[in-house]
Amino acid sequence: MIKWAGWIITLYGAAHTLGALTVEKAGSHVGAWFGGALWRDDLAGMSPANSAYWLSLASFGPPLILLGLTVLWMDRRGITPPSFIAWALLALTLVGAVVLFLTPWPVILFASVLLLVGVRRAARRGDPVPHAGTTQTPRGPAY
Repeated sequence: MIKWAGWIITLYGAAHTLGALTVEKAGSHVGAWFGGALWRDDLAGMSPANSAYWLSLASFGPPLILLGLTVLWMDRRGITPPSFIAWALLALTLVGAVVLFLTPWPVILFASVLLLVGVRRAARRGDPVPHAGTTQTPRGPAY
């Protein structure tokens, strides 16, 4: 379940980011982004380039990719992710569902529940949980 959750989170973040850059055409504003057009842009009255930036690269897409890859990395090493990751993602998803109901938030809700159930099952089995100050994982040195 933990592995599935990690893949779902990673793929959702990648699909959101790549979809924003291509389907929503946010990538057409790259020249403005790197040309300094956003430096003095007003957040209250966003320009199309600023809006495209916040929809794509500054969205939760890239952090979701990193979070999903971290969950997968931990799972491959036999480390049970801490449950606070799933709870925080669940809370963020529920806020997003209230604010923007017509979005694919159920996908991340499902991944959060999978992660919570996987962590709980691992705890019942007595699987290792990371502890501060350790330098080795259960399967060998950390790389």
